[in-house]
Amino acid sequence: MSGHSKFANIKHKKERSDAARGRVFTRLGREISVAVKAGGADPASNSRLRDIVAKAKASNMPNDTIERSIKKAVGETDSVNFESVTYEGYGPSGVAVIIEALTDNKSRTVANVRSAFTKGGCGMGAPGCVARLFDEKGLIMVEKDEFGEDELMLLALDAGASDFSAEEDGYEIYTLPEDFSAVREALEKAGVPMVSAEVGKFARTYTELTNPEDVKKMRRILDLLDEEDDVTNVYHSWENED
Repeated sequence: MSGHSKFANIKHKKERSDAARGRVFTRLGREISVAVKAGGADPASNSRLRDIVAKAKASNMPNDTIERSIKKAVGETDSVNFESVTYEGYGPSGVAVIIEALTDNKSRTVANVRSAFTKGGCGMGAPGCVARLFDEKGLIMVEKDEFGEDELMLLALDAGASDFSAEEDGYEIYTLPEDFSAVREALEKAGVPMVSAEVGKFARTYTELTNPEDVKKMRRILDLLDEEDDVTNVYHSWENED
């Protein structure tokens, strides 16, 4: 199976303050905008938008907010265009970190990302320095009390999932990136409520931080990156995040 549970961490991140949820919705709005401009405003014919809408719903983004974001993107043909950028770096004890962002000002974004590493006593690396340490996968999470294990596993595997893991709090369903949409849509059609559903990067091996000072530095980096509206995703190889 997957060998590393992400379920508890995802649930922890979903229990956010209003300000933190606002930042999440801002980032999702940007992702929706990029998807609409790339493939149109109809989720039925735009699989990228369809997956982002599902991600937004799993993040408790209200349906009317999602609809407004789509309509806003349709009317933004002459507005600012966001560019996808990726940064890489090292946390304490060599923890690998990948940051994905959507930005209209790369100079601002890279400066803020570099500042987060510096304030955490660590540093950014060259492009590609840690990418080889991660695999890209789709991950769908379902709470245990929402669906029976055997039924859910059979449904997921029949739809094309590559891995199924029963964790303490819920089920983790992994897919190849190209199979993610089909699996997610099969679960959605079957009425399976999802805690989280998205394609992301997962470390092949994880680093445990035993020094309290290293833990403090790592949390500092992640907290600062989480406060950046430009940053959409942060992936890392820290074993003990909670």
